[in-house]
Amino acid sequence: MNLYNKYLFPHLLDLVMKRKSMMKNRSQVAGRAFGVVLEIGFGSGLNLPFYKKIEKLYALEPSEEILNLARKRAKKFLFPIEYLPVGAENIPLANNTIDSVISSWNLCTIPDPDKAMNEVFRVLKPGGKFFFIEHGRSSQNFPAKLQNIINPVWKRLAGGCHLNRDITDLVVKAGFKIEEINKYPEKYSPLNFIYKGVAIKK
Repeated sequence: MNLYNKYLFPHLLDLVMKRKSMMKNRSQVAGRAFGVVLEIGFGSGLNLPFYKKIEKLYALEPSEEILNLARKRAKKFLFPIEYLPVGAENIPLANNTIDSVISSWNLCTIPDPDKAMNEVFRVLKPGGKFFFIEHGRSSQNFPAKLQNIINPVWKRLAGGCHLNRDITDLVVKAGFKIEEINKYPEKYSPLNFIYKGVAIKK
């Protein structure tokens, strides 16, 4: 890991990911979590203030540098938190044990998102829900083509983030039924196409 990814990028990511518009979306997504919760891509813990009705939080985050920022932020919260310093492709939890899973701007960076979504489906209880806010492939042809052109450079600069993943497709292929989905271009960055929704494990 180079010096940029290890020392500078975690702090830049924390700064960018707590913009006012993003925190509003976080409240609308993480605020719906219930019971025993798994958050994949816990990052620096920016969803923590919005968890209101949970019994326990499993905080999955493979970057130790970013997780160190999260541990500092988590000290003031009273619900139990167990840190899982691994990737979402191999979640160290038993089948059918989680009530809700949260993912916020995370599926874009996971090296194998199909495997990660299969793991999310596995650990959720029947009737459990996956709440997500992501960015991915635009539904409009011209922005989607630009995303494909820019993506190779973008993912190198942005810690492995992909602009052009079809989030709905990833969720449905894992076996989920989409209950709610809202898709729209981000106001100030049209190449960031937002997917906000809820999926259920039947």
